[in-house]
Amino acid sequence: MSDFTHRFVADLGATLAAGGVVIGDRLGLYRAMGAGPSRPLDLARRTGTAPRYVEEWLRGQAAGGYVEYDAETGEYFLTAEQAAVLADPEGPADAPGAFRLALALLRSEPRIAEVFRTGAGVAWSEHDSQVFDGYARLHRPSYEQCLVPSWLPALDGVVKKLTRGARVADVACGQAAQTLLMARAFPRSTFLALDLHEPSVARARAEVAEAGLGSRVRIELRNAQELSGGPYDLVTVFDALHGMGDPVGVARHVAEQLAPDGTWMIVEPSAGASVAENLTPMGRVQYALSMFVCVPNALSQEGGYSLGAQAGAEPIRRLVTAAGFSRFRLAATGPLSAVYEARP
Repeated sequence: MSDFTHRFVADLGATLAAGGVVIGDRLGLYRAMGAGPSRPLDLARRTGTAPRYVEEWLRGQAAGGYVEYDAETGEYFLTAEQAAVLADPEGPADAPGAFRLALALLRSEPRIAEVFRTGAGVAWSEHDSQVFDGYARLHRPSYEQCLVPSWLPALDGVVKKLTRGARVADVACGQAAQTLLMARAFPRSTFLALDLHEPSVARARAEVAEAGLGSRVRIELRNAQELSGGPYDLVTVFDALHGMGDPVGVARHVAEQLAPDGTWMIVEPSAGASVAENLTPMGRVQYALSMFVCVPNALSQEGGYSLGAQAGAEPIRRLVTAAGFSRFRLAATGPLSAVYEARP
């Protein structure tokens, strides 16, 4: 086969195998493999599943390099790296969550094909419900590993304010995992989190109640331009600005709500300065997410912008400057993210 045909076959296999990864996560197959090398019958017994299906699942997983196979013993097992990514909720990445997101987004393909013809938008809320959980799971590991230990300390003076007791607004918070991380780390600070997606707001409120943080964390069903109650010492926007229809308007509104010495923390997908720099495996993932989610969501809103997930630093700098901020810099990076600091 030619190089391109090899690539096509590999991509087809990966696309079809995505369902197997989600099934392995849903049925606890990966987690059960943590007990050690297993034959299909053993794994089926531990998970309450049918041996013949488990056998075919294991074969496919081994063919794709997601589990290992010992031909001499007929046993399958996970390496430490595979287990960390596939079976550990505290691991460095959440592959099943990412594949859950991918499968859910593909259900929107007919709708996305339609707006290719019309130029209309597709709002975030119009996607399959699994998109929202999958998106949260995709970003959770990097937020947990980086937000409190490295991203916030990279912002000038912010940790001191949070430790003393700061007022924080988290705009377009989604399920608010990042809001809760900050609230747990800085018990003297108070937090307002906003989002337009009602199911995500409901999920976030439940998480706040379960964590016992209701006295310091408030979740509201509002859009970014309805942020009020300032001045805030810190405003955050996590992986959302590039998908807004009027990011300049949002930036102007944030500037109005910030304290004179406040900070706007903007977390965006990592991206190069040109299309050529983004023609990478991760760039491919981000352009696909952008085509299905970010650009359609922006085009569903008023404003005329559709930056997309690989906009990079320069377009963000321009819109922040246009909104009246005088300082802008790249403060930190993470596995998927670039963290920008904007100051009045």
